[in-house]
Amino acid sequence: MKAADAIYAGYVVHCPLGGYVWQAIHYLHGFRDAGIEPFFYEDTRHTLEAFDPIHRTSGADYQAGLALAAEAFSRAGFGNNWAFFDAQRNKWAGAGRDAARAAFASARILVNAGGVHRFGAPERAAKTNVYIDTDPAYTQIRLAGGDRVLRELLYEHDVHFTFGENIGSPSCRIPTGGLRWHPTRQPIAVDLWRTGPAPAQGLFTTIGTWSSGGRDVELDGEYYSWRKRDEWEKIVDLPRTSAVSFLLAMEVKDGSDSAWLKAHGWLVRDPIAISRDADRYREFVRGSRAEFTTAKDVNVRLRSGWFSDRSACYLAAGRPVVTQDTGLDERLPVGEGLFAGHDLAGARAALQAIVDEPLRHGAAARRIAEEYFAAPRVIRDLLREL
Repeated sequence: MKAADAIYAGYVVHCPLGGYVWQAIHYLHGFRDAGIEPFFYEDTRHTLEAFDPIHRTSGADYQAGLALAAEAFSRAGFGNNWAFFDAQRNKWAGAGRDAARAAFASARILVNAGGVHRFGAPERAAKTNVYIDTDPAYTQIRLAGGDRVLRELLYEHDVHFTFGENIGSPSCRIPTGGLRWHPTRQPIAVDLWRTGPAPAQGLFTTIGTWSSGGRDVELDGEYYSWRKRDEWEKIVDLPRTSAVSFLLAMEVKDGSDSAWLKAHGWLVRDPIAISRDADRYREFVRGSRAEFTTAKDVNVRLRSGWFSDRSACYLAAGRPVVTQDTGLDERLPVGEGLFAGHDLAGARAALQAIVDEPLRHGAAARRIAEEYFAAPRVIRDLLREL
């Protein structure tokens, strides 16, 4: 195995679902395609609890996550480029302890994705330490509000990036918390998503979380929701007033919510059965006509510029995306292949445009992925800031 130039510390064994797996694989491909040999690292020192998608339980049993991670990394060509350390049991998996130590010795870049790890001074030494904020607004508002532990973690890094690409610009009201946040976005290994035209009678789909509690925030006396459910409520009548069908692959645990969605014409499917296998996740995206989705209230009203890594995968598969406007139109082209709306009328118009000219919008979607999300390009932009 070649000596590692960069370590990407991510979140795969802890939550081995399609979205998290593809996030890591895309970064590893991006570094390698940019001429930098990557190594994936994960441990339990800072984050203990893991989700088991097989038994649908949470705890400190990592066996399911390890099995799924090993298979995913091997299929992607990184079978010898990853390690997992169970600190509580002093056990290693993947390439193991010696490979991880060699990677930390040779690497000159250490990327902490989402802040799920905390590294000691010896591990950070002789490296450019990079923090990538994948949850914009939540991070910055907590920081500005005086979260001491978060501040200590962030100040252990040399350069800070965020998926909230507008943070720090005049159009975005999210505070910086005293740090300079460089804009970045999820890299996509676009060739891994290439496929044929969308099925003519396919569904408009999305996959993700229905309602996430515990992350609502307040800024300048105003409340902002982290729950996507609040945004779906605004367009719940859409299936009744459009000529297309919708499928939400979301775990809607509240029976009344599930019945409410179905009564309004939404199809609801179990997301974990799709997400617990990275290839099945990709085939779900490829088998869709397009993506129809929402964004979190905090990103919409504060115009963070956030764009979903999942939606970028749809674009790479040549599947148009209809989403809410988070200020993303300041960074990405909209109106062909990608639509960023404000209301029900705008959503209907976008859907009709895709129905009327599917090949045109599918080609435009793929073109946006190639021009704005291609992994080597995103990684090279990141490296320039280092």
